[in-house]
Amino acid sequence: MSRSDYLLNDKVLAAFETNPYLARRNLRFETSEGRITLRGVVRSYFQKQMAQEALREVGGIEEIHNELEVAVG
Repeated sequence: MSRSDYLLNDKVLAAFETNPYLARRNLRFETSEGRITLRGVVRSYFQKQMAQEALREVGGIEEIHNELEVAVG
């Protein structure tokens, strides 16, 4: 993992920690050259969208792949 990937990891973690709609323990992500892949389970489609939207303002992200699963019930 490159130095820029480590810096991007820190920015993504900060974005998730400051978003009141997300339970970070259910989210995983990978960074690679400006690309973020989200994985994990959320409780609603709203949370899935909020996870993606939380990253839109993070500098250095070129692509977001949202592979979060919604577990309803």
